[in-house]
Amino acid sequence: MDTVIITGASSGLGREYFKAAVKLLPECEFWLVARRKEKLEETARICENARTRVVECDLDSESGLEAFSSLLAAEKPDIKAFINNAGFGKLGNVADLDAFVQRDMVSLNCGTLTYLCAEAVKYMQKGSCIVNVSSIASFVPNPRMAVYSSTKAYVTAFSKALREELKPAGINVLAVCPGPMHTEFMAVAHITDENSKTFRTLPYCNAEEVAYKSLARALKGKAFYTNKALYKFYRVLAKLAPHNIMMKFAKC
Repeated sequence: MDTVIITGASSGLGREYFKAAVKLLPECEFWLVARRKEKLEETARICENARTRVVECDLDSESGLEAFSSLLAAEKPDIKAFINNAGFGKLGNVADLDAFVQRDMVSLNCGTLTYLCAEAVKYMQKGSCIVNVSSIASFVPNPRMAVYSSTKAYVTAFSKALREELKPAGINVLAVCPGPMHTEFMAVAHITDENSKTFRTLPYCNAEEVAYKSLARALKGKAFYTNKALYKFYRVLAKLAPHNIMMKFAKC
């Protein structure tokens, strides 16, 4: 049976990806992967008629990744879509944030995503896809979110290169780069209206729309998705204007 695997599926955008995948790929089995088992079970109950499997796993640890790889090797799923949604960010200057937290951000956002892509492709066939969740922060380095924006620049670049590598096999890779959304990301990042004028003034994206449209595009073989005209314009402008100028406007 074809399988859809979603990391970071316990809440927010990951939960919306589950709902979108059930609509777009109703005949699949859905693996929901994250650390919080209770939250994963809540996600599974949203679509009770879907065939779901809760996979409690800490993907930011070597033992967790090894356990996940062992599960793949044992089950040998036919992966139709692999959605790399696990990740986090922190608002603050590099000098002020905990150094270990910043290292962990790089590890999860970049290292884990890379590892999972390398493992997933072993179980993918022609017509399958990978969705890597990046961000509009990948377009321009963001002061006060320097590490986060740098990790997302990696995700976008990695996704483009991996897509080219996997073209002969008929496997697509899409990078989704949304703007801010009302999800748990904001609380984890310690972003509020009081401490970030940028986040206070930016238009927010609808997580349900982002999930559905980006997965639909990935299944159609597209390479990129970002929504809202403002963010599409920002992406183009970021390619044309020097980053030294753009960073003055990108400061969080």
